Amino acid sequence: MRLITFCPFRALGIPGARYLKPDLMFTQLDALRGVDFALFPQHWQVDALDHGLGVRTFPSPATYRLGHDKVTVTRALWTVAPGNVPHTIIAARTEEAVASIPDALGYPLVAKIPRGSMGSGVHLVEGPADWRAYVAETPVLYAQERLPIRRDLRLVVIGEQVVCGYWREAPEGGFHNNVARGAEVHHDDVPPAAVALVESIARRLGIDHAGFDVAEVGGHHYVLEFNPLFGTAGIAAAGIQIAPLILDYLHRRLAPSTPPTFPRNPDHPGLPLAG
Repeated sequence: MRLITFCPFRALGIPGARYLKPDLMFTQLDALRGVDFALFPQHWQVDALDHGLGVRTFPSPATYRLGHDKVTVTRALWTVAPGNVPHTIIAARTEEAVASIPDALGYPLVAKIPRGSMGSGVHLVEGPADWRAYVAETPVLYAQERLPIRRDLRLVVIGEQVVCGYWREAPEGGFHNNVARGAEVHHDDVPPAAVALVESIARRLGIDHAGFDVAEVGGHHYVLEFNPLFGTAGIAAAGIQIAPLILDYLHRRLAPSTPPTFPRNPDHPGLPLAG
C-alpha cells in the first residue's frame, strides 16, 4: 500500500508511510496522485486532496469537515441524534442572544469557545459575571445545559467501530473531565448502549477517526462532541495499539467490495428468499 503521511507522529507504526511536510504538498502533486491514502493532512489540505487530486484521505473528509469546531459538530449531531444532544443554543453575539441565553438555560450553564481541545475554552458559567467574561471572548455564543455529571465516556472510533472506551472522572471539585487536566481513567463497565449509539452516529456521518465524549444521565446517553485528533493516553493505558487498527481499516477500504449472497427466489429472481 502506498501511503503519504502529513503527521509523522500519528502515523507511527504504520509501515511504509512516507512523511511529507504539509507546506510542500503543492511541490509533490505527482507523488500524491499515485498514493492509496494521504494520512492525517491538516484541515486546509483536505479539500484540495479530495476534490483537486481525488486522493483518499484518512481520516475521511467528513471527519475533518464535521469535526472542525464545536458548532459544526453539534449541528451534525442534531441531524442524526437530536435526542442525544444536551440542550444547546448557538447564536451570534447579539444583545438579544446575550440577554436571552442565560434565561433559557439557567445557571449554572456550560459555555464553549467553538474551537479548542483538552478542555480549553470550555467554561462553567455560574452567574452573570462568568457569562459576561465568556461573552467577551467570542463572537459566536455556544451555551449548553449543565448536566449533573462528574465523569464522562471517551469512545474512540477507528474505521467503522469503537475500538476503545473508558470513563474520565474529574478530580474532586473539578469541572473538566479531560485526561490532560488530571482526570482519572477507568476502563470498566463501558455501557454497550453508548457504544452502539456512537457507532451508529459515526457510520451515518462518515466519521472514521474520532474521540467521542458521551455523558450518561439516568441511563440516557448524551453526545457532547467528537474530536478528530484526540489524545491517546487513555488508549495506551488500555494496552491498545492504534496503528494496526488503522492499517487494517485502510486495507479493507481498498479491498473490492463483495456483494452479499442470498438464496434467490425462483419466482422473483431479483429478490432473496423470504425468511
